[in-house]
Amino acid sequence: MIRLLLCLALLPAVLAAHPAFAGRWRLDPAQSTALDGWTAVDLVVRLQGTKVDLQHDMAWRATKVTGTNTVDTAAPVEIRNFFRIDQRHQAVYAQPQKTARTTAAWIDGGRTLRVEALVPLEISQGDTTVRHTLEYRLLEGDNTLLLIELRSSRPRPLVYRFTRVKEEVRP
Repeated sequence: MIRLLLCLALLPAVLAAHPAFAGRWRLDPAQSTALDGWTAVDLVVRLQGTKVDLQHDMAWRATKVTGTNTVDTAAPVEIRNFFRIDQRHQAVYAQPQKTARTTAAWIDGGRTLRVEALVPLEISQGDTTVRHTLEYRLLEGDNTLLLIELRSSRPRPLVYRFTRVKEEVRP
């Protein structure tokens, strides 16, 4: 009985995000899968209870795009126009008026956010649904975030390495 109570008391800590996840992260292109359509990519992570905002701020010359996926580690969500970091590079876009069924969970003691999404896409051959498994891994030292993407349509993972952007100190 005591063991059960102890496990229940510790459960919220196990299911919670590591606080170092929150903040702005900048893509290290030399350590990442190619994204030819972009010259700058930032990932902004916001933690709000069981919800996690994954905001992608991307730029190429004067073109700037922001796309946000908000996932919930407590329940599945339906995301309209599920944003994929390489959608411009691949020229494969979400089907209009469709949603991606998305689940998320904290694993590895809150140091990895695993996201699974069934994304309806428009491709040159027609419409299809692709399963995306994404792992956002906070690496040792809390200054590097590794994003690993697996897709049911591709044999190799996409790997993106981000470095924490230090907050500017204003006088």
